[in-house]
Amino acid sequence: MLTLFPELKPNAQHRIAVDPPHELYVEECGNPEGIPVLVVHGGPGGGCEDFHRRFFDAERFRIILMDQRGAGRSTPLAELEGNSTDKLVEDMETVRSFLGVDKWLLFGGSWGSTLSLVYAQLHPDRVSGLVLRGIFLCRPQDIHWFYQEGASRVFPDYWLDFEAPIPMDERGDMVSAYYKRLTSANELEQIQAAKAWSVW
Repeated sequence: MLTLFPELKPNAQHRIAVDPPHELYVEECGNPEGIPVLVVHGGPGGGCEDFHRRFFDAERFRIILMDQRGAGRSTPLAELEGNSTDKLVEDMETVRSFLGVDKWLLFGGSWGSTLSLVYAQLHPDRVSGLVLRGIFLCRPQDIHWFYQEGASRVFPDYWLDFEAPIPMDERGDMVSAYYKRLTSANELEQIQAAKAWSVW
């Protein structure tokens, strides 16, 4: 059975202002002189978790966790304005420069695998390697399979719960239907949609 490395606490925590109103949460763990690795979390909105520190040997690696714009401990939470792939790549470069890292290993999961690949294509000279898991490429066909038709047949019971908050006449475009509710002025509707989206 595979196990994670022992629990550890951050050596340093940073708040880095980027484009207003965004401020990033960044933490460093492990060996400050070790091999730099950036944990690129999945999404949307989740942020890094304490167990993400435990994927790497703290004696060998300088483990960097960054909550992306609008996610985790970055503020403001769930902010969509100015939140795009290009801006997230810029944020990664801002963090790299702020921390004085020349090259780093990218460790990305799900959406983080996509973001890691985009970053590596745009800044190949800044990447020492890629470790990608739970790869999700965000191509139109991937989004359609996951949020419209495909995964619904693999997990039909969970799909029913995902569909439940959406009226029948809007189920032909689940992403748009959820976007409408997640950006609604009705806070209760937002919370219900966010919960159903997150569970799915």
